[in-house]
Amino acid sequence: MSRHPLPTRVAPLQVEQAAALDHDGYLLLRGAVPAAWRDALRAAFDAGVGSGEQWTAPRGAGWRHALVDLDPSVQRTCRLPPLLAAAAQMLGAPFFLAQVEGREPLKDGGHQALHRDGAGMTAVAALVFLDAYGPDNGATRLVPRALDRGEPDESLALVTAGEAGDILVFDADLPHGAGRNRSGARRRSLLLSFMPLAHRAAMEASRAIRNVRMDTGEVFAP
Repeated sequence: MSRHPLPTRVAPLQVEQAAALDHDGYLLLRGAVPAAWRDALRAAFDAGVGSGEQWTAPRGAGWRHALVDLDPSVQRTCRLPPLLAAAAQMLGAPFFLAQVEGREPLKDGGHQALHRDGAGMTAVAALVFLDAYGPDNGATRLVPRALDRGEPDESLALVTAGEAGDILVFDADLPHGAGRNRSGARRRSLLLSFMPLAHRAAMEASRAIRNVRMDTGEVFAP
């Protein structure tokens, strides 16, 4: 029997935020994580960092990775109303939390070419920033939807910047990538993925290789 027999209803975004998200393909939720939660999230991240052997599939060099998906504070953060509202706005149909893990670019590491996650697969990505972030410590850059011409173009990319507690929510098919952490300052984040129910079977089949341990049975509905 399902542990989640009824969908969790999601309240809509504010009108202005919804319009900006539809136009740009991303939304930066400033200070969305309550200040009182942030130390617990940073502690969960640091506790989840281990050796490379803890991961079924190899992780990229130049990054620190953390297993965090069973931590209650992380799970609570994944369900913040503005975050779920942004995901619902983009997906427009019942969806589920497919994955959450911790990532941090090491000094002089972290640079990614602009790319699309799962081109053609409807998905919403979110980055919950646990430290201040900007161009010096590997902040995420992305190309707004209105400027996307198909091929990733670095000249069109915007570099995000802000404080711990911000959440960047974006269409995973939008060109994006982390920057290089030139300063070496900490830039911990939680990386989340929300997907429509049509992708549940495929995601369940790849749980082991993605190191997903959490229950993904809860359904969120606009």
